[in-house]
Amino acid sequence: MSIHSLGARGLAKATTLRAGATAAPAESAHPAEVATLWRPSAPCTPHACVQVTGPARALPLAVLRIAAVLFLLVAGFLAIPLGGRIPAGLTRRWCRWVVRAAGVRVRIGGGAAPDGGLLLVANHVSWLDIPLLAAVRPARMVAKSEIRQWPVAGWLTARSGALFIDRDRIRALPETVGRIAEALRAGEAVALFPEGSTWCGRAQGHFRRAAFQAALDAGVAVQPLRLHYRTAQGAPSTAAAFVGEDSLLTSVWRVVRARELVAEVEVQEPIAPGSRPDRRSLARAAEASALLGARQVQVPGPHRTAPFPAPGAARTAPVTEVEQPPPAPPREAVTA
Repeated sequence: MSIHSLGARGLAKATTLRAGATAAPAESAHPAEVATLWRPSAPCTPHACVQVTGPARALPLAVLRIAAVLFLLVAGFLAIPLGGRIPAGLTRRWCRWVVRAAGVRVRIGGGAAPDGGLLLVANHVSWLDIPLLAAVRPARMVAKSEIRQWPVAGWLTARSGALFIDRDRIRALPETVGRIAEALRAGEAVALFPEGSTWCGRAQGHFRRAAFQAALDAGVAVQPLRLHYRTAQGAPSTAAAFVGEDSLLTSVWRVVRARELVAEVEVQEPIAPGSRPDRRSLARAAEASALLGARQVQVPGPHRTAPFPAPGAARTAPVTEVEQPPPAPPREAVTA
């Protein structure tokens, strides 16, 4: 279930993926990854991956939370025509309010994202990822063209200034990259999820490299962000995942029913323009920063890796680890 997607590398199939140390039993192991050059997709499914633990929120309160989310979304998008007259700080707070209205606490750690043209990239787990990215830096989203047909959400996405891509026309790829580069040159921030599809959070995909060409062409920095969903006690949670055959309403309902869910955003060090010679190395650097925490095992074939369980899980193949400095202390936390 991909919300925002831009693929540029073909994947035939990957090894069967196993969940991490907090994963479900063996029968819920990930099936083989399915992807094409233009339509990458994750192997995650609600049945195999999504687990909701702990007591559920009362039905009346869950309904009120959905109503609050819808009210904030409509109010925010109705304000879009005001454009630059809305302070960026107010937009960031509004995005936090959307997530908090769903009953999810927000914690943002690390430094501030740079001003000016900027490509924001992150791992992709949930529909909540979109307001979370904007809570760091308001940006134009890269969205698949199918979203235009979604009831309400399609209209709201179009009103937000999203850059739509047609994944059925591979010849449209250079044009799409060109439009992203144009927005970056104009000093705008553009946000996308280079995995090309949502994953459950216990396993992760790979960063497709096409969109990184836009950052190279525009001469702007790339800002990696790392997203986590946890319980209030710190354990990883898949309750927020929007994967497989999930409908948006099903995923929203699961989130508003979950209690003590926490969304964490880690703002990594930006990758300076000109520090990488090509889009492949730029994509790899961003992936290593945003996807740290998922060990990766080599898969036969060129330029292929697959997520591997976290420490403590059984190992079945050599592991290639990516070294990164520990994350910076939280910059702020919104827990109200």
